[in-house]
Amino acid sequence: MMELRDTRLRRMTMRSMRRGIREMDLLMSRFATTRLAGLSDPDLDLYDDLLEENDQDLYQWVSGQIAPPDRYRKMIADIAAAPGPWNFTS
Repeated sequence: MMELRDTRLRRMTMRSMRRGIREMDLLMSRFATTRLAGLSDPDLDLYDDLLEENDQDLYQWVSGQIAPPDRYRKMIADIAAAPGPWNFTS
């Protein structure tokens, strides 16, 4: 059975909020609440894949400590640029 878009968005938002380390909870949940609903289905697929990645890797990618894999490069830049108390893009 195919997951309805609304159900998928709720699931992905919850997974964004419950990452495991607080920094990633904040980063990913802010992105999810501000941008997730506007993503295309292929971008939602990519974000769903990104949610499977390790928090330590995600944090290093978003903070610019190491370069993300090419397939995630644009999405990681969008996450880093999401409004919040951090400033990874300046």
